[in-house]
Amino acid sequence: MAEPNQKLQQLQEAILSGNIPQMVLSTISYALDLRSSDIHIEPEENTVRIRYRVDGVLRQIVEYPHNIHPAVVSRIKIMSNLKIDEQRMPQDGRSTVSTKDGREMDLRISTLPTVKGEKVVMRIQDKSRKIPDLPELGLQGNALRFFEEALGLPNGIILTTGPTGSGKTTTMYSALTRLNEVEVNIMTIEDPVEIQLDGLNQSQVHPDIDYTFANGLRTALRQDPDIIMVGEIRDR
Repeated sequence: MAEPNQKLQQLQEAILSGNIPQMVLSTISYALDLRSSDIHIEPEENTVRIRYRVDGVLRQIVEYPHNIHPAVVSRIKIMSNLKIDEQRMPQDGRSTVSTKDGREMDLRISTLPTVKGEKVVMRIQDKSRKIPDLPELGLQGNALRFFEEALGLPNGIILTTGPTGSGKTTTMYSALTRLNEVEVNIMTIEDPVEIQLDGLNQSQVHPDIDYTFANGLRTALRQDPDIIMVGEIRDR
């Protein structure tokens, strides 16, 4: 596996050479080494900056010339099956990417038209990442004890809230891993299914065909569940 500095050098070389496919792949690959949750590609007046969210904080790493930005955005849109010629409306898509060192990740991609060009944000999910146990998440003392006690109750609801990149999804997956027993029927309704876990019945919503979180929850209740995890509760 290449060292982080080597990955950054590969990204810088791809920018200098104008190799767009390699530049996009290096941008994503470097995010894994930084343990970044999101990549922000943001056009400015003359340049485009690439920022990575690491431990909840955005860090600017590199810039590239504004004149190659349309090609970069088009490449990302092709990867995520978005409309290349649509630059006036925001778009959302997904993609699965494999790096040269064999790591695979899921990407959730969002584009936004701005006065200086299209901004792109990529949410990263490293599929090879190990789900940490609850103590490894930083929970200690009473916080860990109260959470473990709540997981052991026969009924109730647990809400996991926090800003982007704070570890909400990781916390939920860690809790579900703790509860994953052959005697228990665990259902999840997600968008997307970020990590596939054996023993769980995980379902991804598709709002474009009216399969929403609300509809998924109603269906899950008819599946004789013991535990239901809902990824978001934005529905009315």
